[in-house]
Amino acid sequence: MKVTKDLVAASATPMVLGILAEGQSYGYAILRRINELSGGELEWTEGLLYPLLHRLERHGHVEASWQAVTGERRRKYYRITDQGLAELAEQRRQWDTVVDALKEIWLGLAANGPLRAIPLECAA
Repeated sequence: MKVTKDLVAASATPMVLGILAEGQSYGYAILRRINELSGGELEWTEGLLYPLLHRLERHGHVEASWQAVTGERRRKYYRITDQGLAELAEQRRQWDTVVDALKEIWLGLAANGPLRAIPLECAA
């Protein structure tokens, strides 16, 4: 099962800010961490991550610096700012609200028995 693009897009900012709250990191390591945290269900591409990192940098939520590692090429490392930590706290508050609402809905549905597919002719 792969997570839909809509859900990936909605969760991208808090996920990246949360990873950077653990400590500074660079793009490829962030991609690996997302894959690891999701048990392989989230396979982000560079085309998703780097525009997000650049937007977070423009908004002051992250700062970037180039660093050289001995024997390797330079990498751009990102670190979360105080403004980014505040944004992460707000994102978490919003996600907690969504998750709590979904749990209430799903618990109510579970009380009515297993979910059933609704035939298309009855859906209208």
